[in-house]
Amino acid sequence: MPDNKLHWWQKTIAYEIYVKSFKDSNGDGIGDLKGITSELDYLKKLGVGALWLTPCYVSPQADNGYDVADYYNIDPAYGTMADMDELIAEAKKRDIRIVMDLVFNHTSCENAWFKESRQSRDNDKSDWYIWTDKPTNWRSIFGGSAWTYDEKRGQYYLHTFLKEQPDLNWKNPKVRQAVIDVANFWADKGVGGFRMDAVLYIRKPEVFKDGKPDAQDDMVAIHNMTVKQDGILDYLNEFKTKVISGRDMFTVGEANGVTAAELPQWVGKDGVFDMVFEFSHTQIDLPDEKNWSRRRSWTLPQWKSLFSQSQKQIEKLSNGWYPMYLENHDIARSVSHFLPDGAPRVQGAKALAALLLTMRGTPFVMQGEELGFVNVAWPSIDDYDDCYSKSHYEFAISEGYSKEEALEGVHRFSRDSARTPMQWNGTKNAGFSSSKPWMPIHDDYKTFNAEAEKNDPESVLNWYIALAKLRKEHSELIDGDYVDIMPYDEQIFAIRRENKEKKATILINLSSQTAFYDENLVKNAVQIAGSDGMSTKGKLSPYEAVVFEECI
Repeated sequence: MPDNKLHWWQKTIAYEIYVKSFKDSNGDGIGDLKGITSELDYLKKLGVGALWLTPCYVSPQADNGYDVADYYNIDPAYGTMADMDELIAEAKKRDIRIVMDLVFNHTSCENAWFKESRQSRDNDKSDWYIWTDKPTNWRSIFGGSAWTYDEKRGQYYLHTFLKEQPDLNWKNPKVRQAVIDVANFWADKGVGGFRMDAVLYIRKPEVFKDGKPDAQDDMVAIHNMTVKQDGILDYLNEFKTKVISGRDMFTVGEANGVTAAELPQWVGKDGVFDMVFEFSHTQIDLPDEKNWSRRRSWTLPQWKSLFSQSQKQIEKLSNGWYPMYLENHDIARSVSHFLPDGAPRVQGAKALAALLLTMRGTPFVMQGEELGFVNVAWPSIDDYDDCYSKSHYEFAISEGYSKEEALEGVHRFSRDSARTPMQWNGTKNAGFSSSKPWMPIHDDYKTFNAEAEKNDPESVLNWYIALAKLRKEHSELIDGDYVDIMPYDEQIFAIRRENKEKKATILINLSSQTAFYDENLVKNAVQIAGSDGMSTKGKLSPYEAVVFEECI
């Protein structure tokens, strides 16, 4: 695909900000919009052109903003709408577009829509949510029944996640129009795109019509019962037509359950989104969505095949595109997740960065990933904020695991690891806030922070900056085809990116041992990047990443 046919969002780097944890401008210990605005130059230097903000709407914070009480206003903890307008304007000056997180599967129970719905069974919004007299035996994603009894209405309401997050009834056209109106409000403000949260659950099966319970005695996961229901694409095509069509913006859907073979329905010109976040490569070691203490072994060839399957499907689609990511606010840090215990942190982070920033598609970087952040390992489950971590811990114990084993699962997979405050310098509170942060700073902040890494030529941060510059200067890294040229190698992730003019070969040793490859792969090529100096052709040091290029 020639570069001149690509959209702006296909040629840039996206960066996710966990608003609560990025930077605090007013000393209350909570990150805010003015804090983000103050660091736009830092983000620009990283090559960022799309800035995905986690929800900053008015919220009681039962799930850190993913329970929205008012879609049309900014939560006072994060600032004001004037602060948002300033952020959008200042970002635009730097060619950065703001991407809003749309949470439309559910709202907060404090949302005015739900407050009216629960008043009676015959008010104007009585069927804006999903109510029943006889609940099914479905288990919510965060544990426990997916139904909660409401005394005021005298019925049960459905919640895919927490009881404070009641699910909207998308079968009601008034609900669909309401969320379309919200999206158009933000699109009119000039945002550059939307990330669609939990979007695969918005269409519920017909079993809800009469509230009939399932035949099974045991509780069943709501994910299995509601994901990708027939008719969901109709809803999303309506959203695309009424919000996105004709606008210079993009959508990316959270698609836990979409397989590579199903991508044509979901992505590209004929799909409902421009991109979707798949989960297969991030869940390769999770055989059980309820219990993090169970782990599955995996090999590098298996991991590579998951990327290749998606890339092959995407390349067949008209304007199909891939969002490459290894971390986000729901996923543990990649160094801790994908590399073995004991792997050298800096070199390992650089190796994963090379993969992230040379894969075909738009790279999505999670805040702190560019500094080589790793997981936290707090001594007690009481130290964790994440409700999901707590439910996994409790379930593991109910399954017979010890407290130590259950806590080890939390250490490895907790969402809190991606949400610790950003580390700007080595001073108290890591330069994040002048007062005690809402969540503890990682205890490595004096070494792994933006200021220290900026001044270290061998740092993870400077490697990210170099790779961002490399992408901009070498077109094949953006519009080139993708081929896994060593799919069965147990140590090396080898990628070929080729367009009509140039061919890049990326070789990444993801093992703790020296790795060897056929130097004929890069016989006529020149090395243009390397995390371990000028590499000897045919040989890679542990966790070494190199990029070669040749003209065609």
